[in-house]
Amino acid sequence: MKKLIIPILFLLILPCSFGFKQDFTKPVQLDWETHFKGQADARSPFYALTAMTWKYSYESTVYRNRVAIKLKNEVTIDKNRSWVKWDKIKDPNVRASLLHHEQGHVNIQYILLSEAERVLKNRNYSVKNYKAQISQLANEISNYFDTMQRNYDDETEHGSNHKMQARWDEIIRDKMEESRAATLANSK
Repeated sequence: MKKLIIPILFLLILPCSFGFKQDFTKPVQLDWETHFKGQADARSPFYALTAMTWKYSYESTVYRNRVAIKLKNEVTIDKNRSWVKWDKIKDPNVRASLLHHEQGHVNIQYILLSEAERVLKNRNYSVKNYKAQISQLANEISNYFDTMQRNYDDETEHGSNHKMQARWDEIIRDKMEESRAATLANSK
């Protein structure tokens, strides 16, 4: 039996800029027509690219040597930079499998969003250097999830290793449930 390799590239951009709202109840559900409007890179060995951006900002208040922050945190999908090579995925089963894999990337970003919300809000920051502390924490979170995204692609062979894809589906589902529960517990 010939193995079909579906190369996919995931692009993550992590600027520290302003984000304004996020629905923490569930991740965005991808569909080809809505989220992949960019021009495909003919030189890329991958069949799809999902471009996402994590944005965060905060307002800080210092009171009695304590820093409280009001966090604004969001993940967006850049539809104009996300693309798919339609000529490479004509089979409906291949399309569905590829979209499922790409949804895994979005779900990992949802976990990042939830974890950033939990970690950044629930720290005691030093009045003298809270900006540096927040920036460092955000970079650590970003690096952790960037590594997770690369491992997801490497271990699933960009979605073509169905056994590993099923394993990662379970890992992602469990992490989403943990993050959702932690976020709800912290909001009480």
